Amino acid sequence: MPIPDFVAALRSRVGTDLLWMPGVSGVVVDDAGRVLLGQRADSGQWAVISGILEPGEDPAVGLAREVLEETGVEVVVDALVAVTVTEPMEYPNGDRSQYLDLAFLCRPVSPAAAAAAHVADDESLAVAWFAPDALPDDVARSSTERLDHALARLADPSAAPFFVR
Repeated sequence: MPIPDFVAALRSRVGTDLLWMPGVSGVVVDDAGRVLLGQRADSGQWAVISGILEPGEDPAVGLAREVLEETGVEVVVDALVAVTVTEPMEYPNGDRSQYLDLAFLCRPVSPAAAAAAHVADDESLAVAWFAPDALPDDVARSSTERLDHALARLADPSAAPFFVR
């Protein structure tokens, strides 16, 4: 997976030290109530679509960009559903990062956009739609939490975003 240029520039100065990064995740739900997942190339696990924001990028705009870049699906970002912090992670090259993740509920702009789902970059091995009660066995734990928050918001549109108090 390519490292964004701004992260590579930071890494040239800080090495593998822990970086605090802004991340976004999208629970994309189509008209049939299915959720869009990608099978990650780095872990093989299925996950909601996520990524790192570019410097100065608005979170919802960045998420729509990430979903399109990774799956070919153009989305409307409807609601913030959770603000969470990931555990620190270490990548195979030794780089360490921790993410402030903003999770959003999204929908494809049209049925044709939903049908366009495909692997659109090297970050995923597969992309597919799943009924929430028929998810693959190997969904990343962080994704199941984000799915729970988004599906709770779908059930109650007045629900406030989740965050640790």
